[in-house]
Amino acid sequence: MNNQKVKHVVGISGGKDSAALALYLKSKYSHDELPIEYFTCDTGRELDETYTLIKQLEAELGTEIKRYASIDHRVVGEESPFDFFLRQYGGFLPSQNARWCTKKMKLEPFEKEVGDMPVISYVGIRGDEDREGYISTKPNIQSIFPFRKNIWDMDITVEFFNNNRIDQIASLYEKHISDKEYSPELISIVKTPTSKTFTIKEKFDSTLNKSVVLFNKVVFDYLKTTNRPVGKLDYFPLVNNDDIIIRKDVYEILERHNVDLPRYYLPIEYEVDGEVGKYFRSRSGCFFCFYQQKIEWVWLLEQHPDLFWKAESYEKDGYSWMQNESLRELSNPDRVLAIKREHLKRMKRKFLNQTNSTDWQNQILGIQKTSPLELAKDKTWLDNIIEAEGDLCANCFI
Repeated sequence: MNNQKVKHVVGISGGKDSAALALYLKSKYSHDELPIEYFTCDTGRELDETYTLIKQLEAELGTEIKRYASIDHRVVGEESPFDFFLRQYGGFLPSQNARWCTKKMKLEPFEKEVGDMPVISYVGIRGDEDREGYISTKPNIQSIFPFRKNIWDMDITVEFFNNNRIDQIASLYEKHISDKEYSPELISIVKTPTSKTFTIKEKFDSTLNKSVVLFNKVVFDYLKTTNRPVGKLDYFPLVNNDDIIIRKDVYEILERHNVDLPRYYLPIEYEVDGEVGKYFRSRSGCFFCFYQQKIEWVWLLEQHPDLFWKAESYEKDGYSWMQNESLRELSNPDRVLAIKREHLKRMKRKFLNQTNSTDWQNQILGIQKTSPLELAKDKTWLDNIIEAEGDLCANCFI
């Protein structure tokens, strides 16, 4: 089997999805089928819970999670890799429009480590998410999404359904369909050119809905005619997999293994105006991540004040983590109360839209939940998780 000449990797971010992906692939496929290597890129500014998760995963996976370094910060006399690159960028803090942190401390160390060899990178974007993530575009690195109905990336999907390849793809389909299974309707769909009235998405949905496994087999055969990493394999077990892993499945995977949900996900009670709400951190990644909601900055201020003020120390010369508000301004007690008040109001409004119950506090606070499965049943707790999974860097947050 030629599979050994292609490198298989899973990046561990410290989040629930990448942890579940590593455990899922380990339990579903043998090392001979998928000789996976696990890695993490350390910014030096992660929460302690991230390092705890990595240690637990190493014990459960029975192998080392390699540390890819962007820079040896000790050699250059900096506190962390982040501090080194912040100086390189003249104190300009990363933001949603300038994600140099992901580029310099996540993508580049990964790409440098794997070099030019063909690599398959397994990404934990779930089947209930609609995003591709912030991933490598190097031609020797191919991303695969095992949790989704469509495991292939969008570039391959568009390439596969190019009208110039209709005859080639149709012949590959006919090769895989036995006389007994032959479907004139499916072949007709495959042979129909895409157009304004029959878009690539419509063609994709129509073929995939007929058979995920058949679609995967045909894509795999097509990739063998290209220079893509998967096409260099003699055998790729994921083509026979039609699992779709969604949020609740992630918690079930973690529940089945000796890996704890990072404690920053666990809701903590706060009180404002005599009412009780809950806050928590909805993401992995650096403790000062600019994607944080303001209630999460309040969480950091109250749960990890040393880290909050460390984050605040980076704000200078007009550079701040949030638009129109500095962390020092946010830390004002009146401002903290206002943020909690608005968060509680928003959570209460969402809850009342979900249920007719008038005793919303008891329903939200309820019985103390300690396991991932119990937490997954808490719809109010999941609201912030769902909101946080919009436009994120996959390298940091899955």
